[in-house]
Amino acid sequence: MTMQMTGTPTAAGAASTAASAASAEFALTDLDAFPLTDEQRRLRDEVREFADTVVAPAAYEYDTKRELPYGIIAEMGRMGLFGLPFPKEYGGQGKDYLSLCLAVEQLGRVDQSIGVTLEAGVGLGAMPIFRSGTEEQKQEWLPMLARGEALAGFGLTEADAGSDASGTKTTAELVDGEWVINGSKQFITNSGSEITKLVTITAVTGEQQRPDGSVKKELSAILVPVPTAGFVAHEPYDKVGWHTSDTHPLTLTDVRVPEANLLGERGRGYANFVATLDEGRVAFAALCTGAAQGCLEQALRYAKSRNVFGRPIGSNQHIAFKLARMEAKVHTARLAYYDACFKLMAGKPFKTEASIAKLLGSEAAMENARDAVQIFGGYGYMNENPVARHYRDSKILEIGEGTSEVQQMIIARSLGFAS
Repeated sequence: MTMQMTGTPTAAGAASTAASAASAEFALTDLDAFPLTDEQRRLRDEVREFADTVVAPAAYEYDTKRELPYGIIAEMGRMGLFGLPFPKEYGGQGKDYLSLCLAVEQLGRVDQSIGVTLEAGVGLGAMPIFRSGTEEQKQEWLPMLARGEALAGFGLTEADAGSDASGTKTTAELVDGEWVINGSKQFITNSGSEITKLVTITAVTGEQQRPDGSVKKELSAILVPVPTAGFVAHEPYDKVGWHTSDTHPLTLTDVRVPEANLLGERGRGYANFVATLDEGRVAFAALCTGAAQGCLEQALRYAKSRNVFGRPIGSNQHIAFKLARMEAKVHTARLAYYDACFKLMAGKPFKTEASIAKLLGSEAAMENARDAVQIFGGYGYMNENPVARHYRDSKILEIGEGTSEVQQMIIARSLGFAS
């Protein structure tokens, strides 16, 4: 299912499409502090080859069309990528969370849109059901999600709610055994694609009294199948980057779903979505690391092949030192997300480590994208060059799934500073 890039070949295109050679040139080594198993290495290498031979050649075409490549998503489903961290009884692969992160990293290296489709499809779409769902909900939804036959979204963000969930205005009222949902959501990934079958909505379902006598909103999570009357995914956003990723604003007008579609306990929606975001940030940090690695690979290859004044530009110290710092950022970002992931899998507290990994990884991706474009010069400013796409794509890494400011707030709290 290899697809070819469209457009007239240029020096930028020639430099950026030698993906098959990259696997040999940039063989990844295990970090001694976090050794990978043979199975994890095989998975990483398999996904890397798939990314280089299938995803990368098609990335420019689909980015230009702003289309989710359903053929590639289907192939990822057949590879079992959407089911990596789920038990086989629910159609999954029975692997660990690091296996998911390794796959996301390799995809994000060549196309962040594809990487985030997997990361969000698993972390935000399927994982809340696995963590909080009833056995009936798991049996109904997880097999199709784990096989990549369907996508699910997580409807949290609103115009006045996101980092501050207390601003949630979407409501869900229990009437005659059904939840009646009214409200709107924005920036929701995987919410309006041709294979979207479910969106989990956070909504105000009542009020709760605090010990001090004050009242706060009772937030709950509710499963909304797609299609459902009254649920509308509007036209996709015209985004700066992530053009291939499916992202929509949503409105819900008298949407009715059974009472049994409550996900987890009533009133535990806030706690559940915080746990979802904490876990998801680890895989998101892997996506950031992959983006930073991809920029390094492209820039390093170009620095070795581009000759100016009779020698490769990489022989100039200022270019070599820039590449050295890019490598240091990738290494640090990978160490950070490995650390968070191993703590997660060991059942240890990992909230702070996840925020550190997400903060460092997103900064590494953004800075490496900028430096890679600078190394390429004018060629780096051409949209068909992967580093140009990374430059547009990487900014959202400092915003999505908790801004850099939110990550710093969480880290500061761990140091004893109240926010």
